[in-house]
Amino acid sequence: MLELRPNCENCDKDLPPDAADACICTYECTFCRQCVESILENVCPNCGGNFCPRPIRPVTARRKGVSLEHHPAGTHRKHTPYSEAEIRTFSAAAKHLPPRKR
Repeated sequence: MLELRPNCENCDKDLPPDAADACICTYECTFCRQCVESILENVCPNCGGNFCPRPIRPVTARRKGVSLEHHPAGTHRKHTPYSEAEIRTFSAAAKHLPPRKR
């Protein structure tokens, strides 16, 4: 089950389950689109992978037991352990590579 993290791990912006600007990497690291584009440069500071829009979990159970009510969003806030300078250096080394070659 995809973990819907409640915040941007960089700027701590709230990212509720229906946030259209939430982005995730393959390890479910979660950042807002502003940070992904302006600071991270589409390079996850934790794994080096790229980002995709985070899916929005349905509020209404159109199938029995399958909805936000049955599988709620996470509440544990996470924060990247890296400084902005470390993130920029890391991103600069990988951003020129296509995600499939990182």
